[in-house]
Amino acid sequence: MNAAATPPAESPAEPPRTKRDLLMAMAGVSATVVLAAFDSTIVSTTLPRVAEALNGMALYAWVGTGYLLATAASILIFGRLGDLFGRKPWMLLSIAIIALGSISCGLSQSMEQLIAFRTLQGVGGGMMIATAFAAPADLFPDAKERVRWLALVSATFAMASGIGPLLGGAATQALGWRAAFFISPCAAIVAMFLLVRYFPRMRPAGAQSGGRRIDWLGALLLVIAVSAPLAAMELGFAPGGHAHPMAALALAVAGIAAIACLIPYERRIAWPIFPLRVIAQPEPQLLNIASLAVGAVMFILIFFSPLLLQTQMGYTPSEAGLLLTPLVAAIPVGSIVSGYLFPKQTEPQRLMVFGGCLLAVGSLMVLTFNADSPVIWILAAFFVNGTALGFLLPNLTLFMQMLSERRDVGVASALVQTTRAIGSAAGTALVGIAIARSSVLDGVRMGLVFSAVLALICAYLAHRVKMKNVLTRQAARRNA
Repeated sequence: MNAAATPPAESPAEPPRTKRDLLMAMAGVSATVVLAAFDSTIVSTTLPRVAEALNGMALYAWVGTGYLLATAASILIFGRLGDLFGRKPWMLLSIAIIALGSISCGLSQSMEQLIAFRTLQGVGGGMMIATAFAAPADLFPDAKERVRWLALVSATFAMASGIGPLLGGAATQALGWRAAFFISPCAAIVAMFLLVRYFPRMRPAGAQSGGRRIDWLGALLLVIAVSAPLAAMELGFAPGGHAHPMAALALAVAGIAAIACLIPYERRIAWPIFPLRVIAQPEPQLLNIASLAVGAVMFILIFFSPLLLQTQMGYTPSEAGLLLTPLVAAIPVGSIVSGYLFPKQTEPQRLMVFGGCLLAVGSLMVLTFNADSPVIWILAAFFVNGTALGFLLPNLTLFMQMLSERRDVGVASALVQTTRAIGSAAGTALVGIAIARSSVLDGVRMGLVFSAVLALICAYLAHRVKMKNVLTRQAARRNA
């Protein structure tokens, strides 16, 4: 890589120093994460009624697809822009986009309008995830202190994701489906106030010099590289007559071509949108492969366990939702325990190894479900899986931040979120194919076996990530 392509590392401005300042700043980040979780999940229980009211059942799937594609395509871009220009402006802008998009969704008069506004919200959601999960790195340079706050952020996101569908369903039941879209704007007011008032403006040093440029071509190639393969999976594996194999093939080719053009282009420019040094070493590569696996397992469990409970075990949708609650509720438990244990570890990757093995055990526990399975066993299985995810999700982000240079923390964090999203889409698509080719029971069971294998692969990859040396180097820098 030439000299022009490796600008000097720059440190952000000093974070707030008092405990109260730090607490209130993180309260703003947590409120932002709550908004992101509400935005992505609150529509799930209202969408059938929305589609019926707008006479748009044929376009039902694209409400979710548009949002997910926009989110996945924008995370990396805004993670990098946060590194270049500071994170606070992007967090504030994301709140505004989500709030305005949600209001527009609530006022939609057609399914096409709803899809357009949800896609706009997806851009805001990607912007928010990219910046909010990287913000603790600005406030807490010490990884041993940061891990507890990352655990809090992950726990907040998980809990809000579980509450979102309940709030959406309650609002729809009481006031109609349009009311559900006005919950996020109310949460946005709180997040906006806390960020404006308490989160510091921490622009990277030297950002005011004007030497930084936005890599527009790289951003375009990156959007195509991420979104085209995901759209190809949606179109290629859609159920019934909704599949479009040729369009899916064209999108897949476009994604591969974009990747082939992106890599050499990003090596040549001074301020790439995706600096390849982020994944130049083996450890970040292993972590992102592990993130793919974790995303696949997590969404296989979330999407297909309720299907198993309802179609094969006779539970109603509301009963299945209650039985699945420990899967979400236990993620904060695992995150908090992991955050407590992390400072005591000389080789913290062992926490992820444990999480991967525990996730494999949990997947096999779900595999044993049958019509005679006691409720306590079902709850225990989902609790085990949720706890395992709590050991994995925050550590994937934290380890990527620790392995990256300070100037690349945002894009490194965003990369983990992006690979997890890609893994989620791939995992659900593969299990969907298995169900379509066999039966619900056989397809879900194949998916659970696949999940157990992926979880063990994640544990093996984590074992190969040597974090001891990273901690030693960071301690040496602090003592110098």
